[in-house]
Amino acid sequence: MPDVFRTNELDAGWRLGFNTADAFNLEIIMAEYVLTATKTQARAGSFYDRIERLYDFTFKVNGYGKSLDQYFEQHPLPVSDNARVLDAGCGTGTLTLALLRNLQVPVKLTAIDLSSSVISTARKYVAKDNPNEQEVRFAQGNVLALPFADEAFDVVVTSGVLEYVPLEEGFTELARVIAPGGYFLHLPMRPSVATRFLELLFRFKTHPPEELAETTDRHFQIVSHYRFPPFQIIGWSKTAVLAHKL
Repeated sequence: MPDVFRTNELDAGWRLGFNTADAFNLEIIMAEYVLTATKTQARAGSFYDRIERLYDFTFKVNGYGKSLDQYFEQHPLPVSDNARVLDAGCGTGTLTLALLRNLQVPVKLTAIDLSSSVISTARKYVAKDNPNEQEVRFAQGNVLALPFADEAFDVVVTSGVLEYVPLEEGFTELARVIAPGGYFLHLPMRPSVATRFLELLFRFKTHPPEELAETTDRHFQIVSHYRFPPFQIIGWSKTAVLAHKL
């Protein structure tokens, strides 16, 4: 297995670093985008550090976990033994845990987030709910500057992250770390009344569907576009797009 990290690996609680000047410039980009999208000076990472308990409680009661289980039962993720999987923007672990419950083969799973608080919570949940004892590594990192080598992963999944960054920059960086023939599973927000409420609550900005489709097509070939049932809360605001990197 190639060394996927461009910086040195650290153990529990580790951070992945990158060039100081690049990091500074990327933090400016992130901060400027959040300012434009939300009219607030809160950066995404520090914002989620402050609201970690609310964020975690929301995902405990909204049924997202069960909806994801049903999705993966009906649409198994295309992974093979020892596939390298990245959860980019893992939050408190809702998608990470769904992967651990539903993947039927051993994988090497890495989960990153900008917020140290949510990573800490996700790590605790994974320690308690990893039925197949999959290998999971956590790191704090920026989706606009992923600290991994090119083509480091076979599958990347993400939910609730690209709404905080310029779409083209986010897609370009995620596509960079996916190997040819690999897959990208994205759970984007879709315009709705529920989404508007969540935008105000969690300070993100939903990308227009046309822009999302065009950007996806520039980097991937869409395999499927799934609409969650309307009786599931996740269906009020999200869809699931599986794409293939040729």
